[in-house]
Amino acid sequence: MINRWLVGALIVLTPFSTTAHASSGDQQTTTTTTTVLEAISFPVPKQTGVGRRVVYANQEQRVWVVNDDNEVIRTFLVSGMKGQPKRGNYTVFSKSAASYSPELAGVTFRYMTRFAIGRNGGNIGFHEIPLRNGKPMQTVEQLGAFLGSGCLRSSTEDALFIFRWAKPGTRVVVVP
Repeated sequence: MINRWLVGALIVLTPFSTTAHASSGDQQTTTTTTTVLEAISFPVPKQTGVGRRVVYANQEQRVWVVNDDNEVIRTFLVSGMKGQPKRGNYTVFSKSAASYSPELAGVTFRYMTRFAIGRNGGNIGFHEIPLRNGKPMQTVEQLGAFLGSGCLRSSTEDALFIFRWAKPGTRVVVVP
């Protein structure tokens, strides 16, 4: 859970913990923080609506998670594909704790939150950085670059956050 305090005109977001369960049953606790600086430096793009939603700016390779009160509760970098998905309003239609690529042999990933269909007919969603034959296809430091093949790759912590926060029917707004 995120705790917020109003400080002047700024909202301060404090860390929260998440627990991820590996297939072996191990637990790993991670802490993620969205800083005030990020919320100020990267405002939600204009004309993306109001209320609870996820906003994705393709050119910036950035995602904002906005609550019912129009507050940004999280923003983070992703790696997607230039121009995909197309600009528009979508909704989350399914989720899987574990998934794989039907097009790329040996590619698996966790925390898939699907919201669009790509130009080749495949699902597009948020998920962690995929593994190809057990090895990460990119590093967290490379997020923000166009390295994806359609979906929006993110850190494990951010993918897990979206997976837990976005329910079927949650609005996803894509801007250029």
